[in-house]
Amino acid sequence: MYAIVETGGKQYQVEEGRYVDVELLGEEKDAKVVFDKVIMIVNGKKSKVGQPYVANAKVEGTVLKTDRAKKIIVYKQRPKKGYRKKQGHRQGFARVMINKIRTTAAKAKAETTETTAEA
Repeated sequence: MYAIVETGGKQYQVEEGRYVDVELLGEEKDAKVVFDKVIMIVNGKKSKVGQPYVANAKVEGTVLKTDRAKKIIVYKQRPKKGYRKKQGHRQGFARVMINKIRTTAAKAKAETTETTAEA
């Protein structure tokens, strides 16, 4: 089972038990995050596609770390003008471990098991 979520202006394919590097979320280590902009959920041969998002679907995760990627060099030059500019850039990212992909069916099933356990 996997889902496609949107965060930071990009789309990511996520699976339970795997991690994904996303744009910085402003969260600390071990913080819980919920991605509610779920575009698509695929479970075997069944799939749900949102218009634009799947209703009542959520992907829950935990921030493992926040870090910066490898440095890239940005070099600008104008020929025959003596203009040269060299800059470095490191993009920040957050590594998120995906814990649970929730759909409406999974939520309803969990609620029914809770009510039968209470009775």
